[in-house]
Amino acid sequence: METSLRYSKSLRIHAKEKLPFNSKTHLQLHGELDTGTGSPSYFSAMIRHLFPEALTGLGVGLHYDKRHKLRSHVRGKKEFPMGANKLVTFNVKGRCDFDQDFNQKNPIGAAEFAWNIMNFKEDQDVRIKVGYEVFNKVPYMQIRENNWTLNANMKGKWNLRFDL
Repeated sequence: METSLRYSKSLRIHAKEKLPFNSKTHLQLHGELDTGTGSPSYFSAMIRHLFPEALTGLGVGLHYDKRHKLRSHVRGKKEFPMGANKLVTFNVKGRCDFDQDFNQKNPIGAAEFAWNIMNFKEDQDVRIKVGYEVFNKVPYMQIRENNWTLNANMKGKWNLRFDL
């Protein structure tokens, strides 16, 4: 099980488990506990299928939280390597949620460049992402160093994550 501590407006404990069906398909379960309220923030279950030869992934699943109740969602991602070593990629990704009546909610689409720097220093890998979220029309960035991740966008939103 993968666990992390996440902070934006409150500290949350996030857990994720991947249960494989085969080498390309798995069931992904994840949820969060908000330490401020002492209650779960959300729970999600998704079947994800990878198409490694096409550098593509597709997922469908259910998401539950107190605010939106039960929703279904579909997500996809496509990578385009910018060189033979695949350390720099151009990624196109999207997600769409649907409410209980299958009305579309919260579409998200982004285009981003990701640069993976292996062994930046000894035993230290770094990933830098710079992207643009199409529907909200906001640029964003991510810096990840081994277990630490900082996400920020040009509207002033940010969060910090530490993978345990």
